[in-house]
Amino acid sequence: MLKRVSATNAVLGLLCVMYFITYLDRVNIATAGAEIIREFGMSKTDFGLILSAFAYPYAIFQVIGGSVGDKFGARRTLLVCGLVWASATILTGLVGGIVSLFLARVLLGFGEGATFPTATRAMQNWTAPGRRGFAQGITHAFARLGNAVAPPIVAFLMYHFGWRTSFVILGGISFVWVVIWYLYFRDDPSDHPKITADELDALPPPRKVGAKQSVPWGPLARRMLPVTITYFCYGWTLWLFLGWLPSFFKENYGLDLKNSALFASGVFFAGVVGDTVGGMLSDSILHRTGNVKLARLSVIVVGFLGAAASLAGVFLTRDLTLVALLLSSGFFFAELVIGPIWSVPMDIAPKYAGTASGLMNTGSAIAAIVSPIVFGLIVDLTGSWTLPFVGSVGLCLLGAALAFTMHPEREFVDPVTGPVGPVAPAPAGE
Repeated sequence: MLKRVSATNAVLGLLCVMYFITYLDRVNIATAGAEIIREFGMSKTDFGLILSAFAYPYAIFQVIGGSVGDKFGARRTLLVCGLVWASATILTGLVGGIVSLFLARVLLGFGEGATFPTATRAMQNWTAPGRRGFAQGITHAFARLGNAVAPPIVAFLMYHFGWRTSFVILGGISFVWVVIWYLYFRDDPSDHPKITADELDALPPPRKVGAKQSVPWGPLARRMLPVTITYFCYGWTLWLFLGWLPSFFKENYGLDLKNSALFASGVFFAGVVGDTVGGMLSDSILHRTGNVKLARLSVIVVGFLGAAASLAGVFLTRDLTLVALLLSSGFFFAELVIGPIWSVPMDIAPKYAGTASGLMNTGSAIAAIVSPIVFGLIVDLTGSWTLPFVGSVGLCLLGAALAFTMHPEREFVDPVTGPVGPVAPAPAGE
């Protein structure tokens, strides 16, 4: 007999699917990039600008969206977000030129800007404190799974239907998720008809939707600034991979669409493993030691240093297989960072989890604006597809150093209401 899926696991599963779909919808353009560049007669710098269009509203809506999610709840906020990003994905397949393509990507950024901070708000209510690293790691693993399957899926759809229809189909899938999410999810776990008493006992007290809350913006932003800057260092490499990896294999090694998609997919699958391992490892250290700082920083620093070492190796060889392995190793180590660093906003400020995670993710969103443009510009100016990785190596080393400034063990003190309350680790074996 099949075991019943608990309500908490079902909610986590829905969030995993959302992370998968949002990344599928935001990186599909990378696989279709060569065809889009050819159809619209763009340079690499032009296409870098198109890639960055997503990030302008995405950066703005990190903090705004996180605050909205804290105020109105994840159920309604993600409903609106989903309707916008699904529509934007479909509209991308209907564009008539560079301007409309830019605007479609801007609309996608509006739709997806609040999704991850709001998902963190949902996890704050629906995840036991000792499982936060796992929850953040597994959801982001599904995001990387979206990265991994996007190249072959989009390549398949392009081969059979053309690049425009591929966007319409993927947008339709997003609409299906939106309906299921709104029908199943509840902001307060105690309102869910399927949740058990044992599950409720393991969860933290939820913050009621609509409860009055005045966000201490200045103090909270200053407290989260080291986390934001550290996450920028990670985000630089992430967005370089997301925007340019299929084109890197296609243009630098002369591969066809199918083979470039397969190589890119292999690299992204390494990130799936990295996300899962990083979150589980961080939680394991927390269970064993009760030391939040050790649990988060040890994994983050190892991730940054491993990524820097792996990407530095790309400059030492032209062998396609070895380069693919080095890029896979680099992405694996970079993704180790995700589970622990997305737990940090919940460790520091659980009362403002959505806003705090939005402040953090602003760092990655700013990197998403700059990194793709810089990559395309360097390729146009130098003809080298390898040179842009210099920035990634340097910023990974900087991120490892800056990680020690985040202090997840120090709770945020609200200047009006006082401490938000310490976050106790779950007992070992839970």
